[in-house]
Amino acid sequence: MPSVRRVSHLFLERQGLTTVFGNPGSNELPFLADLPDGFRYVLGLHEGAVVGMADGYAQATGRPVLVNLHAASGSGNAMGALTNAVASRTPLVVMAGQQVRPAVGPEANLASVDAPSLMKPLVGWAAEPACAQDVPRALAQAVFEARLQRRPTYLSVPYDDWSAEAGDNSLAVLDRRVRRASVPDAEQSRWLAEQVTAARCPALVLGGDIDSAGLFDEAVRLAERLGGPVWAAPSQFRLPFPNRHPLFRGVLPAGIAPVSQAFEGHDLVLVLGAPVFRYHEHLPGRYLPEGTRLIQVTEDAPAAARAPMGEALVADPGAVIDLLVKVLDAPSAPADPYRPAPAPLTAEGPVLHPEEVFAALRDELPEDTAYVVESTSTNSSWWRQMDLRRPGSYYFPAAGGLGFGLPGAVGVAMAQPDRPVVGVIGDGSANYGITALWTAARQRVPLTVVLLRNGTYGALRWFGGLLGVPDAPGLDIPGMDFTRIAEGYGVRARHVGGVDELRAVLAERPDHPRLVQVDTALTTPS
Repeated sequence: MPSVRRVSHLFLERQGLTTVFGNPGSNELPFLADLPDGFRYVLGLHEGAVVGMADGYAQATGRPVLVNLHAASGSGNAMGALTNAVASRTPLVVMAGQQVRPAVGPEANLASVDAPSLMKPLVGWAAEPACAQDVPRALAQAVFEARLQRRPTYLSVPYDDWSAEAGDNSLAVLDRRVRRASVPDAEQSRWLAEQVTAARCPALVLGGDIDSAGLFDEAVRLAERLGGPVWAAPSQFRLPFPNRHPLFRGVLPAGIAPVSQAFEGHDLVLVLGAPVFRYHEHLPGRYLPEGTRLIQVTEDAPAAARAPMGEALVADPGAVIDLLVKVLDAPSAPADPYRPAPAPLTAEGPVLHPEEVFAALRDELPEDTAYVVESTSTNSSWWRQMDLRRPGSYYFPAAGGLGFGLPGAVGVAMAQPDRPVVGVIGDGSANYGITALWTAARQRVPLTVVLLRNGTYGALRWFGGLLGVPDAPGLDIPGMDFTRIAEGYGVRARHVGGVDELRAVLAERPDHPRLVQVDTALTTPS
């Protein structure tokens, strides 16, 4: 009779979860014994980096990914990074080792007491199997829950379970498939079509789920039929629409009052693939202007339930886009040309303005480059200069927790080795995931990291002004040379000075990871 470990390995293999991101401890070693050929274990040096890499990999592939962590301590180290995976609706399957069953009750060292509660309420589902024979089924549930909910799940497994006999019924799990369909019925379709076609001045708000689901180009077709303005939802983790398209108005501000102001004059706001809304700055006001209706379409049922206003339809946004494209007239004329970027702003002295850096990225790198961005103080400069017209071009840590950028870029690059990938990382955030550079070197990932160094937490300085705290301590981080840090991890690095040198370096196409450090002027997010 096969062991629990053997059945679990076979299940993971059939489900395509053969790339495992992890940082194991003693409790996890029995699971890793006899790992089949074809499995790839990607070691990260800190659990936050492990989850960040897995997050980027899962987002880029669109499939669940297995994360292997060590008991309560490793799981705790990963929780900050997990917040970004939750906000991005990333299907991670986090599995941690537990002490042997007889040692859990006495709270022996490395026992995780009430392990499923540890990661709640972050994960969408968490469990510890009641017996060894239930491990394969529970692992399958963790995978299917992650896929169905598009949210991380957590499974704690006592390490003596792996060598136990799986039981007569265990092999039934190998052939399981769980699928979902959520197409609006005839009445819902008719209602939605009537609301949209009757609108005098509709507006469209798109969420990151549009890009995650591969609906980027379909969203453009819908927008051009509607003919109204298009915004990306606030606190965005993916770009769902070309940012220089003539209908695009940018990312909505993350405050109640400015969002309401943006919707002035629109009788209908159609929100696809986004929560309503992930506000950030506390700028109170009316949720919607007088006379404005809001309809939200999302597969995320909890997001529909918790929205404070509007009507919601829990359905596949792709099916709704198909429906509306069919009932709306095609545009009478092609869309206006894409808007060109303005001339970049420049800075005084020996530093570059971030706009100069982003203009160089735009001009020197291929159009299909994927950018993983974690430089929040340069946000306004980024959107002024970049021209992103392809699906999967932009990844961002939507929960606000630093440390996604570097590991996420490694994960995206591993998932898409034939696509150029660039991490645009601020010096304030780089240290949170710096160990990912070692993994990039070991995996020989063809990744470019552009490190913007301004010696301070620029976004916090902006918030200090916003919140009336101009003298907050601990905001400056001078004296760090990331080229030496990168080289210590095995990544080639270079400190560039002027724009011409930067452009020349970016024009190179190395087949290994590299870090390009650029000193930049301090800017604000908006």
